[in-house]
Amino acid sequence: MLFDQISEDIKKAMLAKDRVRLDALRGVKKEFLEAKTAKGGDGELHDEQALKIIQKLVKQRKESAQMYSSAGRDDLAEEELKQMAVIEQYLPKQLSEEELEARLKEIIAEVGATTAADMGKVMGKATKSLAGLADGRAISQKVKELLQ
Repeated sequence: MLFDQISEDIKKAMLAKDRVRLDALRGVKKEFLEAKTAKGGDGELHDEQALKIIQKLVKQRKESAQMYSSAGRDDLAEEELKQMAVIEQYLPKQLSEEELEARLKEIIAEVGATTAADMGKVMGKATKSLAGLADGRAISQKVKELLQ
């Protein structure tokens, strides 16, 4: 489980005195704990939930780094990017553009989509089957492109 892996890696980062890794992983664990204890939850954190949280954190770090860079705070942007790199290590390998296109063509054929009006059907299946393997925005853009 990712939760256990993160907890173990926090201990390793403490022993190695790796501050960037430790800060990043503590942030991840905090989000995991909040998800585990969230109202309506079952007290467990399943890996698919953990992957969504990790993706969200990577996206937040990337956006923060861009904002810091545009504000001239390259030191803070660099810190965000370092933490993002640590967190990204827990995501599965992302699909290349060619692999994404091939998988989406399979899904489009599977659901029988032919026009842009069928995008909802394709996106529903694609986001579930490609969760963690590709960014939602990239999936959406490629589906639009393929259905035109």
